[in-house]
Amino acid sequence: MAHARTAEFPAHDEGPPRRRRRPGRILATVLAVLLAGSVVGYFSLDGRLRTEKALADYPGRVEDTPGTNWLIVGSDSREGLTKDDRRKLRTGRAQGKRTDSIMLLHYGDGGTTLLSIPRDSYVAIPGHGNNKVNAAYALGGSDLLVQTVEQATGIRVDHFAEIGFGGFVGVVDAVGGVNICVKKPLKDPKAGLNLKAGCQDLDGAQALGYVRTRQYANGDLERIRNQRQFFSALIDKATSPATLFNPFRSVPLAWNSTGNFTVDEGDSLFDLARMMLAMRGLSSGDGKTLSVPFGRFETGAVGSYVVWDKAKSEKLFTALRNDEPLPGDIK
Repeated sequence: MAHARTAEFPAHDEGPPRRRRRPGRILATVLAVLLAGSVVGYFSLDGRLRTEKALADYPGRVEDTPGTNWLIVGSDSREGLTKDDRRKLRTGRAQGKRTDSIMLLHYGDGGTTLLSIPRDSYVAIPGHGNNKVNAAYALGGSDLLVQTVEQATGIRVDHFAEIGFGGFVGVVDAVGGVNICVKKPLKDPKAGLNLKAGCQDLDGAQALGYVRTRQYANGDLERIRNQRQFFSALIDKATSPATLFNPFRSVPLAWNSTGNFTVDEGDSLFDLARMMLAMRGLSSGDGKTLSVPFGRFETGAVGSYVVWDKAKSEKLFTALRNDEPLPGDIK
């Protein structure tokens, strides 16, 4: 008996086997994309920084000193401000730019120090005789100001940063304002300022008025104290997790900061980031903020000016030059 033949059907062609995507490969791809985006973002922001030759060499320049030193200048430049901006911010119509604040930031093994240099300090300006330190910037720009500060203090400046009125306002607004405690009601129509006593958030326009006003019995000295106070509080908020991990804060901050800071041509965004991190703890008391010790006020051909206390200021500068903690009697 013949066996029935079983019909043979060709097997279904499923094609080549599909490769399963490994989680590790997906993660690596995502990280590569993020890294590439970060690199592109870094160089895009770094390219927005304005640069100039502020740290020019000159005969007899101070030798390199330990630690890191920044000369940070707030100028009264109105560049980029419209007529409405100038009216709103009460900046006036002055042309050119002068230094509205001068601060020396030092950090290293000896700690972090933010030192105000009163702009009416009477010092030797190379090639121009004795004058207020503020005049150095007006006479020769950032490089002459750096040279003047180096010669007056014996401290070598490693980095330079400058920000004008408009940039200052933009940075403050980008972080959502900064909380400042005001001891007494503060009203200054010229600066567009009207603050109540107590702790409050200042927006960019209010902050600009706060660091510019001279409505104090001791004039410029209280003003520079406020400038240090506000600057350290601004950096503290700008580097806080609430700002850095919030794209609605961090992105505008990065965009405003890089577009409005002028730095030395050898400086980069990385240098600015290190400077901000070094200042992180100043507002909480980790480090010192102070002014160059002054001895007296005098009046002469250049108007009213500040004379430094020679012994105390040299003691301060020596500590900074050697990257040592400041002496206890220097406050």
